[in-house]
Amino acid sequence: MYKVFIVDDEPFIIEGLYDIVDWSALDMEIVGQAGNGQEALEALQNVRADVLITDISMPLMNGLDLIRAIRDSQPEIKVIILSGYDEFGYLKEGMALGIENYLLKPINLEEFRATLNTTREKLDVSRNEYKLNAHSISILRDNVMHRWLHNQIGPQEFRERAEFLGIVMDKPLVQAALLRPEADHAELFRLCTQALNGNPSVIAFQDMDGDIVLLHLLSEYQRGKEAVEQLHAQLLLSLSAGRPLHLSVGTVEEAEGGAAVSYRHAKRAQEYFMLFPELELLRYEELQRRHEAAVAEGMPIQWEEDLKLIMARDKETLLERIAAHFEQLRQMEGITPDLLQGFAMEWLIRFKMKLKEIRHVEEPELFADGFGRIRTTASIGELTRIIQEAAAVTVDALIRDVKSPVVQQVLNYIHESYFEDVSLKTLGVQYNIHPVYLGQLFHKEVNESFTDYINKYRIEKAKEQLRSSALKVHEIARNVGYWETGYFYKQFKKHVGISPTEYKGLV
Repeated sequence: MYKVFIVDDEPFIIEGLYDIVDWSALDMEIVGQAGNGQEALEALQNVRADVLITDISMPLMNGLDLIRAIRDSQPEIKVIILSGYDEFGYLKEGMALGIENYLLKPINLEEFRATLNTTREKLDVSRNEYKLNAHSISILRDNVMHRWLHNQIGPQEFRERAEFLGIVMDKPLVQAALLRPEADHAELFRLCTQALNGNPSVIAFQDMDGDIVLLHLLSEYQRGKEAVEQLHAQLLLSLSAGRPLHLSVGTVEEAEGGAAVSYRHAKRAQEYFMLFPELELLRYEELQRRHEAAVAEGMPIQWEEDLKLIMARDKETLLERIAAHFEQLRQMEGITPDLLQGFAMEWLIRFKMKLKEIRHVEEPELFADGFGRIRTTASIGELTRIIQEAAAVTVDALIRDVKSPVVQQVLNYIHESYFEDVSLKTLGVQYNIHPVYLGQLFHKEVNESFTDYINKYRIEKAKEQLRSSALKVHEIARNVGYWETGYFYKQFKKHVGISPTEYKGLV
């Protein structure tokens, strides 16, 4: 059995820890306790422990000082912090010391048990593993960059996490670029980082869609752009052997507040490879110039008004407006097949992105046929039919969606925070609604239970990581919100039909 030592200056906490967990079921036993760090340090000179559970704020010696001291004599010991302080500085320092988790009081029993399970698994693998491995750091970096580029964390929070994770943002300008692999995401990312050779002016990571993001740091506009163009040419030359590559480039923006804009532009430009599959590189600025030229020639582009009709689920009016737009195009002088295709492509991209914005999932199959047909026709009549069909598909998809604003908020929260501890109870508090009623409302609107929905969503995210990363199964389980690997295996097999290990072998 693995041996556990508990340190807390509140006796009732220690007593509670004895009772709330079936330690023997975890292959663990409590071998000692102490009321402060100094007392614990003295006891641990004579008692070997595999797991140390400690408070932070205690007399004589606090928990962080205890961890530092005990590492000298028992470097392999696993540490779990229990604290009444939700303080990022404590969390940061604890992670630097190689802790397993930082749990707040009052203790979330499910999370505590999951942490103990994970700790036991790590002890099974290696008693010498006592700090975050490279994969975990990579996942943390990707997650922080993703949240920052989607404006989900503020500048101060980003700076704190960036400093901790070694993300250096020391230039005034940024420019985002995206590489979208057709297959073997992990291998292409490895080759890409190898080709970059530690270039300090590029932050490379993978976003939640599997795209490889290159965030270039520029000291000045013109020279910076030229340097980025040269680097992209070298990358495409070194990476394209035997594989098709599509590199899209966003605009140059100010680092403070502009990175998300450049990233969004690079994402948008990436969609245009549907129209120009033979190209390796597309720049948003060039696409924008085409757009502005079309507006100058009088093309009837009124995207915002038309997208409002999508949000209103007003399919009839939307189809009429699309027909009217194309009729205006028919009557324009100097209209070319390229302009017609570009106009239709812009429509499809906006439909696709609007649907993803609302539903938080990629649904390329809804538009794949339209993208293919646009490339092979310049007939106004055929293009009108393609766009009207896509508009109808988009609106119909939204009509099938939920009607309750509260349930939509819950869905949005799940899609953005599925890797966290999400429950009807916490969501009920957040949205000021009784959890039982929320569960009933969710089932009525979504046509499945809250538990089934979040499990299915997490399993889909797990499948993505199994396909595109070299992470171990238990690491992926934690990344998608499962703290107990056994439960993850059970849910995965229930929804996919095979185990995660078998699935990884197939892909």
